[in-house]
Amino acid sequence: MPTYRLTIEYEGTRYSGWQEQKNARTVAGELKQALGGLLEGAFELGGAGRTDAGVHALAQVAHLRAGQPLDGDRALGALAEALPADIHVVAFEPAPPRFHARHDALTRSYVYQISRRRTALGKRYVWWVKRPLDAGAMGAALAAVVGRHDFARFAEAAPDPEASTLVEVERAELLEAGDLLVVRIAASHFLWKMVRRLVGTLVEVGAGALAPERFRDLVERGAASAGLHPAEWTAPPSGLFLERVIYAGDPPLGALEPAVPVLTPPAAARAEPSRPAPRPPARPGRSNARGRRGRDGGPRGRGRRPPR
Repeated sequence: MPTYRLTIEYEGTRYSGWQEQKNARTVAGELKQALGGLLEGAFELGGAGRTDAGVHALAQVAHLRAGQPLDGDRALGALAEALPADIHVVAFEPAPPRFHARHDALTRSYVYQISRRRTALGKRYVWWVKRPLDAGAMGAALAAVVGRHDFARFAEAAPDPEASTLVEVERAELLEAGDLLVVRIAASHFLWKMVRRLVGTLVEVGAGALAPERFRDLVERGAASAGLHPAEWTAPPSGLFLERVIYAGDPPLGALEPAVPVLTPPAAARAEPSRPAPRPPARPGRSNARGRRGRDGGPRGRGRRPPR
């Protein structure tokens, strides 16, 4: 069967995640429905990983095994017509017959956006934290995440109790971009809700409610660390993006940038309300008194009736 590699971006607010589910609207479900109108016969669609309800993707990857060969450009055009506006197939490329989006992935990277101000335009793409945050403390704590650790404390209970909770984190970085704090974590794989709980715990560090040493202890000691409960600090899904899925031969991750920027308003826009414009100067050659009108509309100082 011809095999294709699809790269998909989506805004996950309206969906119950990537994975197809009964009685729920999902990204994979919408994509399968669109592909059904394009393909004849059975086909197989598999994603590189699941994203939870409300989570977005800049470049989710899926493999497609179709019953007939397809022209990539025509397929892209047909899918653009069939898919809702918040799902878009960015690339449709031939792949080796045995290509598997999940099994062949080497690295996955997630980006999380924290906003330090209320934003009307970016609210679907950030977590607005009202408390002041110390970005330096958060960045220093985040460095402890890199390496091989047991992230059981940061994960929701897995369906398979035998599954390992050890994860090798390759990169962890934080960027200040105007009113945004952007966190990126790259690893071979992730546990359910792991990124959101790491970010939520980092916010506790940034707000001064949790010492960086306690965060480091939680990461390094894993399940053995008592008295800390990251589940209580789970960040909302709105700020989370699946940034990239990397395979053999793909270019490495580039510089960290916001997924959806939240621009800092100009200083003038955040200053005091503008003052009224100054009055125009008097015409040259005329005194200020001349030509002024009284309350009744008549000229002042003229035609006044003398007192009786």
